Amino acid sequence: MPRAQFRPCIDLHEGRVKQIVGGTLSDGGKGLETNFVSAHAPDYYAAMYRRDGLTGGHVIKLGPGNEEAALCALHAWPGGLQLGGGVTPDNAAGYLEQGAAAVIVTSCVFSGGRLDEKNLDLLVKRCGREHLVLDLSCRRREGKYFVVTDRWQKFTEFEVGGAAFAQLGDSCAEFLIHAVDAEGRRGGVDRDLLAILSSGSPVDCVYAGGIRDFDDIELIEKAGRGRVHYTIGSALDIFGGALSYAQVCARSR
Repeated sequence: MPRAQFRPCIDLHEGRVKQIVGGTLSDGGKGLETNFVSAHAPDYYAAMYRRDGLTGGHVIKLGPGNEEAALCALHAWPGGLQLGGGVTPDNAAGYLEQGAAAVIVTSCVFSGGRLDEKNLDLLVKRCGREHLVLDLSCRRREGKYFVVTDRWQKFTEFEVGGAAFAQLGDSCAEFLIHAVDAEGRRGGVDRDLLAILSSGSPVDCVYAGGIRDFDDIELIEKAGRGRVHYTIGSALDIFGGALSYAQVCARSR
């Protein structure tokens, strides 16, 4: 059985590496809750991940003012990190040329609250399916999970689950899925969402949100049967938390 992988992250907000409570993001910044602000530039983390052989990690631009910081990370490890945040059919190929291993897209393929098949087809044509990650980060409403866009504040009509996986699986290399209401809270994984991800996605999934300890990691490993990987942010000691980054790396290997 394949082993679940630890996928590292570099979250950028206002040009700096931060860890933020995901559900508090907004265009105006009002009510934003920040767990950690790094003294290091993004390339510090990119070089660390490169040294430790961690592939499949991602750089996420959380709003405007992060372009230079994102390119700084990509240039520190060409071909080693995925790039998300503001990606469109017009700029996606440019990020690949700048060193991104893949681009991560949400809003441009769920514009107006629905799947935009035209933009999705353009992205596949310009980037190649193998260089495209679909971000299906979601929030719960009336017992179901729906993809959210625009700083995770706007609900779409697109429900995360078997039908969505079947519809999108041929268009991307994997799915990145933040449990938005758990993101940054270090309160444990969203077990209901994890069960959905483990139920038969045609491509690998990367889960993020709420991971706090090795019990949570073990839960993901068992439920996902090696097809659900995981990202950890605020809980890691490199981001001000208590969970050992070195031990997580060792376990993933």
